[in-house]
Order: sequence, then structure tokens, then C-alpha cells
Amino acid sequence: MTTSIRTFHPRRGRLSGRHHDALDRLWPAFGVTIEDGYGVPIDLSVLFGRQAPRVLEIGSGMGDATADMAAEDPARDYLAVEVHTPGIANLLALAEARGLTNVRVARGDAIELLRHRVEPASLDAVHVFFPDPWPKLRHHKRRLIQPGHVDLLNSRLVPGGAVHCATDSAAYAEHMLRTLTASRQLINAFDRFAPRPPYRPRTKFEQRGIDAGWSVFDLVFLRR
Repeated sequence: MTTSIRTFHPRRGRLSGRHHDALDRLWPAFGVTIEDGYGVPIDLSVLFGRQAPRVLEIGSGMGDATADMAAEDPARDYLAVEVHTPGIANLLALAEARGLTNVRVARGDAIELLRHRVEPASLDAVHVFFPDPWPKLRHHKRRLIQPGHVDLLNSRLVPGGAVHCATDSAAYAEHMLRTLTASRQLINAFDRFAPRPPYRPRTKFEQRGIDAGWSVFDLVFLRR
């Protein structure tokens, strides 16, 4: 197994008692450890207990946006992938508190998940909301949205499936636009950037940035 370049900053955080409890009780039923079973695709119908459209949430953070989307969209299943343990625990706790049966959480690198555990043409959408922009030139190779990763995303989408990205970095937004536009398998659903779709919640961190004068850029591309 080759070692891939990380597209994320490993972060540490303390777990509250609530988070420890959520992990202990809920992880066995609703969690996926990416490194377990390399080469063995996840049977998403078994994981969610039904056949339904699937959304992959890459970098779900503390899980508030994922929980909101899943609550508003019960007909679709949401697989969130995150490396930050407190965020994973918080999303599990939120899903339980809100009675969400269409949320599962994977721990680890999203690229490794896509490469080794997700079958081709099995996802209806991939959401990449506010990934690390890696602003320094020498770190651009670590950006999540780059040609090789986009090809991998495309292969896991059904025809007509969507890649939806959002960022508050103008430079990264232009990079994403160029990279996604260059893919022959994708077509831009809008002219350059998209308006914020109503299904993407505006988080408190995003609102703080907007209040401070930051712009947010959405991109929605469809698999041909």
C-alpha cells in the first residue's frame, strides 16, 4: 500500500464526557474505520440498511451542517468522513439526538476511503465544504481538489451526480474552478460560481466570515 500525501492537517482535541459516551455507544453501529478492510468495498446498502441515493461529505468538521442536511433530506443517506475525533463524536451525538437514521461516519483520509472502500458509480453527490486551502505554493500538492483526486471522485459518481465545493478562499476558488472545468467528465451547472444552494446550511463560522467581509464561493459540477 502506497502512502498518499495528506490533504488535511491532523488536529487534536479533547473529548468531553458526552463525546466519549457517543463514541462508546454509537461508533460500533454507525462508524467506519477506513483502514480496516482496504480493498474490501463498503456495502452501502448494508451500512445504511436500505437502497437510497448517497452523499459523501468530505471533512464534516463538528457535524452541524451534515446533521442539518440529513434532517432536511431524509430520502438520501449521508456518509461523512472526518479525521478529527471530537467532530466525529459530535456528529454521532447530534444524529442520535435528532433521531437521524441516514447518517454514518467514517474516520480517516477521504482519498483513501474513495480509493479503497467506495465502489465505482455508487455516489450521487460529493460535498467538499471549506477544505484546507493550503495557501503556500509549496503546499498546493496537498489540496484536495486537484486533477488526480477529481478523476477519482468522478469514477465514484453516478452519471448526473454532483460535485459541490465551497470555500472562502478566493485563490482556492479559482483553482477549484480551473481544475473542475478541465475535467472532461464534468460540466459546470452554472456560469463560473454557483449561488449558495438552499440545501447547504450556513454555519456560524461561515457567517462570522461573511460579517467580517469575506466572500464565499460555491461550485457545482455534474458528472456527464
